[in-house]
Amino acid sequence: MRLQGKNMIVTGGASGIGLATVRRGLQEGANVVLADMPQSEGAALAKELNGQPGRCLFIQCDVTSSAQVDHMVSETVKQLGSVDVVFNNAGIGGLSPVEDLTDDDYLRIIDINLNGVFRVARASLRQMYQQGSGSLINCASILGTLGQSGTVAYSSAKGGVVNMTRTLAIEAAPRGVRVNSVGPGYIDTPLLKDLPPEMREALVRLHPIGRLGRPEEVANVVVFLGSDEASFVTGAYLLVDGGYAAGKS
Repeated sequence: MRLQGKNMIVTGGASGIGLATVRRGLQEGANVVLADMPQSEGAALAKELNGQPGRCLFIQCDVTSSAQVDHMVSETVKQLGSVDVVFNNAGIGGLSPVEDLTDDDYLRIIDINLNGVFRVARASLRQMYQQGSGSLINCASILGTLGQSGTVAYSSAKGGVVNMTRTLAIEAAPRGVRVNSVGPGYIDTPLLKDLPPEMREALVRLHPIGRLGRPEEVANVVVFLGSDEASFVTGAYLLVDGGYAAGKS
């Protein structure tokens, strides 16, 4: 199993790509901390998944709070002994033309999707540096490298995540730690379930592979990056997008 003996944190772990990664991490032999907001289903999910086959723990974490992020990492070490893999996944969406975007809405998206990634990265790397090893995987997006109308806040944040990843990879490499990012295309998660059929079909057409992605397809790439199989991979931005970006190049 790829993650046998490793301890893994997944932020935003109660749904979508995060939950799929929690499940894959457990299947690959890791103990997994499912971190999410207190109002999420995280506690119930962790209880259900515990022992399949590794330990699964729920730790409440709002990534807009440095104190909660630091506690998430320290509590993981207290309960499991180390932090070997972190999938820095918590985030929110947001669509608005720039002229209608308020300061509050813009700053909220930036605070969760960019500053939150920084907070988790900082806390994780501090611990990994002490250990002399670890793998941090940040969740970016195809919109980390491509523009799309109505996504100025989201695209700004995800573009920041991509370059943050490259910079952190350079800093972390001499300390025995790898830092990478994944760039999902449109993934068939609960966030898309209420889309009108014509809008959903328009999204499908953006992907040359002819469909939306599945959460577990992103999780598979995260597991690879977290494993020793990716021991010479750092600073990478791996697209999991069904060819979306290839058609834009």
